[in-house]
Amino acid sequence: MSDKATLEINGEKYEFPIKIGTENEVAIDIKSLRGSTNGVITIDPGYKNTGSCESAITFLDGEKGILRYRGYSIEELAEKADFLEVVYLLIFGELPTQDQLDKFESDIKERSMVDDDVKKILDAFPKSAHPMGVLSSLTSALTAFYPSSVDVNSEDDMYNAIVRILAKFPILVAWTMRKKHGLPLEYGDDNLGYVENVLKMMFKKPSSDYEQNPILVNALDKLLILHADHEQNCSTSTVRIAGSSHAGLFVSLASGISALWGPLHGGANQAVLEMLEAIKQDGGDTKKYMAKAKDKNDPFRLMGFGHRVYKNFDPRAKIIKKAADEVLNDLGVEDPILDIAKGLEKEALEDPYFVDRKLYPNVDFYSGIIYRAMGIPVEMFTVMFALGRLPGWIAQWREMRMRNEPIGRPRQLYIGATHRPFKSIEKR
Repeated sequence: MSDKATLEINGEKYEFPIKIGTENEVAIDIKSLRGSTNGVITIDPGYKNTGSCESAITFLDGEKGILRYRGYSIEELAEKADFLEVVYLLIFGELPTQDQLDKFESDIKERSMVDDDVKKILDAFPKSAHPMGVLSSLTSALTAFYPSSVDVNSEDDMYNAIVRILAKFPILVAWTMRKKHGLPLEYGDDNLGYVENVLKMMFKKPSSDYEQNPILVNALDKLLILHADHEQNCSTSTVRIAGSSHAGLFVSLASGISALWGPLHGGANQAVLEMLEAIKQDGGDTKKYMAKAKDKNDPFRLMGFGHRVYKNFDPRAKIIKKAADEVLNDLGVEDPILDIAKGLEKEALEDPYFVDRKLYPNVDFYSGIIYRAMGIPVEMFTVMFALGRLPGWIAQWREMRMRNEPIGRPRQLYIGATHRPFKSIEKR
């Protein structure tokens, strides 16, 4: 392959270097395009063909169904690592030793107290507030309690900021749910692990002790690992572009939470449950809705099947399907919504229309089923996604700042009115 790409515009030829990634991905470096061509730009709505950065964190091959964090396959990490190990790997680049992991977990627990004034901010929200809006606001508000900016050239400063948000974020997640349901706010327990603490803080009842269910702990641990990073998606790109202005870590994360909120991104698992509810209200006939999904003239869309990036089976879905089966079997939940979900899954995996088009159930489909079975309300699904994605956002923000990337500033192709004179109001 040539080490240069040639672009011809109006008879003039321009050369641009070609870069090769470690997984043999090919990119044309066009950063000099506008300067060397007297103002020519590329246009790429949705940035589907545009690389915004070079990154060493996550590799994704949608054609082959590959997802790796720092070179480790998602399958092996989900089977052999726990969430905090993956958090450390994503942020710091290597799997931790036992001593590093012990210190990391101890440092997180040491910083897990949230200033009592945060409760006052939480109290100001009505119960009708969506948990994602509350979570974004509380995350941004942490800046008021820790106003000094992070010195990205100081390893200690960076480490302390990272550990602080990892410690406090699960508490904010739990509080958003308990606030909505009128429950007293819970803190974690230093005798419990990270994921166990999340479940306890969310579900402990005031009048009784909370008993851990290892199957639920395992399922949530896997869900958080599978959602921990996913390359340059909408929310991750938002975190990086906000941070490129040298905005602080907490507000950059808050911007990512807001981007994740949308139904085309993190809200997809919520959309799955809303679809299942609608099917239930219409009698629960899964065959009828599978037929509607295949009818090009029918506006119905089957949520939780297929994926924009993965053109084959979502590798995360293969892993979490097993956990979903374990949760449903262990809890013995009798829920018509979950029965409908299992019916849709069975038909989609056997129907040639879906198999030929590789419209398999994706991670959003199974995560929604698990959260429903665990008793997590549907409006909290995207919040749980944010909890899992937190380490990826942190890792991407840290990488961007340590590489001293320039401020993000996309160009545009102007298609508005040309110059025109101002008319006084009586002549308009």
